[in-house]
Amino acid sequence: MKATEIAKIRELNDVEMEKRLKDLKTELFNLRFQHAINQLDNPHKISDVKKDIARVMTVLQEKNA
Repeated sequence: MKATEIAKIRELNDVEMEKRLKDLKTELFNLRFQHAINQLDNPHKISDVKKDIARVMTVLQEKNA
């Protein structure tokens, strides 16, 4: 993720970040399910989504601190 994308996350308000976090967690669940039944084309997508979740959570913690 580039610095510009991180800056875009920082511009979101708390409600939008919570929604983004929920969407990413849902996407991660679906990717794990697809991986379990061998329908996932790109397994690296799982780690990318995990990193996106961590980035959003980090920005949320920065704002709440």
